[in-house]
Parts: sequence; structure tokens; C-alpha cells
Amino acid sequence: MPTHPSITHLRAFSHTTRTLAKSTKQRLLSEHTAVPTYPYGPSQIYKQSNFGLYGTQKIRFGNMVSEKNEIKTRRFWRPNVHSKRLWSSALNTFVRIRVTTRVLRTIDKVGGLDEYLLGEKRARIRELGMAGWKLRWRIMQTEAVKRRFAAQRVSLGLPPVKETPTNAEGNLVSEAQVAQEIKVYDKMLETGAEIDVGDEADFKGAETEIEPGFMEEQSASKPGKIVL
Repeated sequence: MPTHPSITHLRAFSHTTRTLAKSTKQRLLSEHTAVPTYPYGPSQIYKQSNFGLYGTQKIRFGNMVSEKNEIKTRRFWRPNVHSKRLWSSALNTFVRIRVTTRVLRTIDKVGGLDEYLLGEKRARIRELGMAGWKLRWRIMQTEAVKRRFAAQRVSLGLPPVKETPTNAEGNLVSEAQVAQEIKVYDKMLETGAEIDVGDEADFKGAETEIEPGFMEEQSASKPGKIVL
């Protein structure tokens, strides 16, 4: 008597165990081994903003109110995030990174990605986040930016400063460790002359799962008047 295949054949399911997946803290720690400590620390509320230029933007919550019955429905708004290729004069290549439209307008206003990253005001440093802080550190290792800062110190009558690189824990690191970090960071330049900051390409060959729906937007279910 024939039987249904679902009875005689058992389908095997497999998935990555939780112990092999990196948490946000572990991922940031592995990516900032030779990078100086970010003064404001990683974002604990909107964690995906640690891997792009979000400009302190978070998820906003509010109510959607119907015009007829004034029934309130809870909803939220994600930042308007895009994956863009931005030109870096210091690195002499394009940088692919997740960036919000608000930060894009600021980059266009200040005159480019390098000028945005090298901003010295406290508000600009806070806007960079962990990904922007590492990208800022990377372009500061280029000879063009080093000559620029040296010329600024000469114009101000200040003596040259000897570099003392430190890692995210505040410990001194050797030049070999900095060179290794730069080598790993620039490895993404080999294909297409692009840098993927905080993208899935950073973890090729690593036992890490990117959770589904990482960048999905949630649309409103009902049209109506929006009240924050």
C-alpha cells in the first residue's frame, strides 16, 4: 500500500546555534581592536545605528489617529536609511555605507565625506557613532590627513605631536597592530574598489548570522491623521 512521502521521509532542519552568533558588543569589540575608544560609547537603544552614519537618529514612537472615530493606534517610524557610495578623497576610493538622508544633506553642506568625518565639534563627534568613528580613524591614518593636521599645527605655532595609538580599551597598541587593523579594513577594497562599513560582507567566512528583516521598514496599516 503506497504511503505519503511526508510519512516515510523525514526532513532535516539545521540552523546556526546561538553560541556561534556574535552579539552587537562582540562584533564591535572585534571591529575596534586597534581603534581608540569612542568617547560616547555604542548605542544601546537602536543598535543598528552602530554600523552606519545615522546622526543620532533613533526609532520614533507615536499614535496614528483615525479622523472618524479618533481611535489611536500605536506605531513607530524608522530613520530613512539608504546604502550609498560616497567618495573619500583621503582614501581615494568610494565608501559604501548605510547613511540617513539627514546626514547626506549635512555631508553635501560641509563639502564631502572627509570634511564631515573630520569635524571637531562635540555634536559632530556624537553624530558619528561607532561606524563613523572607525571610518574617521581610518582616514586619519592616511598621509594626506596627517600632512593637513601637521600644517595646521605649524600655522598655529604648535610643536609636532608624537602619535601614541591606543585601542578601544585604552591600552597602547603597536604599529604592527595598527597596520594589521588597516590591512583588514582595506581588504574590502580588493573587489570593486569599495568599502562596506557594517555590511554583511564584513563577516564572510565568519560564523555569524545577520537577523532577517534587519533594514525593513514597517508601513502604517491604516491611513489617517498622525499625532506624535
